[in-house]
Amino acid sequence: MKPLKTLLLAALAALALTSCGTASKVPITGRTHRLSVTDEQVLSLSNSQYKDYMASAQKSTDANATALVKRVGQRLSNAVETYLRENGFANELQYFNWEFNLVKDNAVNAFCMPGGKIVVYEGLLPVTQDEASLAIVLGHEIAHAVAKHSAEQISKQYNQSQFTQLGGVLLSSTVGDGAAQVATAMASVGLQFANAHYSRENESEADHMGLVFAAMAGYDPAVAVSFWQRMSAASGGGSTSYLSSHPSDAKRISDIQKWLPEAQKYYAASKPASAATQTTSSKKSTKTTTTKATTSKKFTF
Repeated sequence: MKPLKTLLLAALAALALTSCGTASKVPITGRTHRLSVTDEQVLSLSNSQYKDYMASAQKSTDANATALVKRVGQRLSNAVETYLRENGFANELQYFNWEFNLVKDNAVNAFCMPGGKIVVYEGLLPVTQDEASLAIVLGHEIAHAVAKHSAEQISKQYNQSQFTQLGGVLLSSTVGDGAAQVATAMASVGLQFANAHYSRENESEADHMGLVFAAMAGYDPAVAVSFWQRMSAASGGGSTSYLSSHPSDAKRISDIQKWLPEAQKYYAASKPASAATQTTSSKKSTKTTTTKATTSKKFTF
C-alpha cells in the first residue's frame, strides 16, 4: 500500500501543477501570480455585472464633481497606459476600456471592475477633499484592475475546488470539462465586483501601485499620508488587520511612507508639464466637492 500511496501523492502533485494556470507578472511590483481564468472569462462576467449595477445605480447630479472624477480618472488611465506600453505590457491594453462614474451613495467608497469600470460614491469626496487625494483612491482602484486581482481571487477559488476533486478524479479516471469547471468556480465565488474582497496582500499591492500611478500622472504622492489619516479619523480609528481583508490604517500609512521615495521619482519625472495643471485643478476641485459627509462607515476600497 505504501508504493500505491506514494504514486497517488505524486499524481496529485502533478495534476495540481497542471491546474495552476498561466503565469502573469504584475507591473510595478514585479510579483508573479498564476491565473486559472482568462481575461476574456473575467471581462465577460465583469461587463455583465457592471451593466446591471449601473442600471440600478443613480448617477450623481453634481456636474462639477462628476467632471472632476472623470478628469482625474482619464489623467490617471492615460499615464498608466503610457507606462504599460513603454514597459513591455502593451498587449494588456486590449483588456481595458476605462469608464469613470460618480454615483449617489453616502458610503465612503469606490470600486473598479476588471477592464477599468470605476465607480466613485459621493460620500468619498468630503474625505478626499482635493484632486490629488482623489487620484490616490483612483490609482488604488486602477491598480486592482491592472494587477488582475479579481482574476487572482477567482483562480484561488478554482484551484481550491480542483484540489477537493482530485482524489475522486484519480479514483474514477475521469476529468471534467475545463471550461465548465472554470464557470462553476467563478459562480461559486459568488463574486460581485462592486463588493469584491481582496486579500490583505492584494490591497497592499494596490496601495503601492496606486501611489506610483498617481505620481506618474503628476499628482504629489505625499498627500496619501494625510488622506489616510482622514480616512482613519472618519472610520473612528479603523479596524486592525487581524481577520480583515484590508491592512490596518496604521500599517497602510507606514507602508505608504516606505514607498514614497519610489513614487516621488515618478512624480519628479512627470513635471513640469503636469505640476501647474495639478495646482490649478486641485484648488478648483476643493470647491466642487460639496457633498456633505454622512455617518456611513462603509470603507471597503
